[in-house]
Amino acid sequence: MEHVALANDNYVAFTFFIGTMAMMAASVFFFFEVNNTKKEWRTSVLVSGLITFIAAVHYYYMRGYNLETGQSPTFFRYVDWILTVPLMCVEFYLITKKAGAKIGLLWKLIVASLFMLVTGYFGETIYRDSSVFWGVVSGAAYFYIVYLIWFGEVAKLANEAGPQVAKANRVLAWFVLVGWAIYPVGYILGTPGGLFGMVLVSDTAAAMHAMDIVYNIADAINKIGFGLVIYALSRSDETEA
Repeated sequence: MEHVALANDNYVAFTFFIGTMAMMAASVFFFFEVNNTKKEWRTSVLVSGLITFIAAVHYYYMRGYNLETGQSPTFFRYVDWILTVPLMCVEFYLITKKAGAKIGLLWKLIVASLFMLVTGYFGETIYRDSSVFWGVVSGAAYFYIVYLIWFGEVAKLANEAGPQVAKANRVLAWFVLVGWAIYPVGYILGTPGGLFGMVLVSDTAAAMHAMDIVYNIADAINKIGFGLVIYALSRSDETEA
């Protein structure tokens, strides 16, 4: 098998490697802690481990693809997101379930996240000349999720579930508002001329490299951070009990 060397200045491959290892380590931690977790929170911690594990596997292959071709693994990245982002939304349903969250809320979050990702993929890969339109459509779905979490049904249920759940929901909501907002930056760098016609980086290759680095850092922070918030919630709930 041909070995592809990793150059010292290849920061894209380096962030792929760090992302792979960080999320795999997080997965091992979450999986091992499932049996040490109070029964009502085990599913939430398990889902956290699934999120980082799925991401770690995809990052392993994305790093190899990037090293072999020098291109951004956009397709594989969206496959990863289509699996992991809805699972991150599922976490909001799981932590508010004891306050009466219905299955309808779960489907609202899943459908909105999938719509956000599919339309984003259209704008970044298939209909690149219409990237502004697809970016706006994808953004509308994103802001719908933000509304549900900050002011809508999720926020109300979290407040009813108790102070620890309400606190965890606020932290997760900040991840969605601030952490997920990093992805549109990558979208801007990855579409022709940048979103809204702004040319942020004149060199296309440099733009793609910058996009990958932004995405890789954001993924590691958001996915691992999400899981750690859920883990902390399960432990604080045990302490109160």
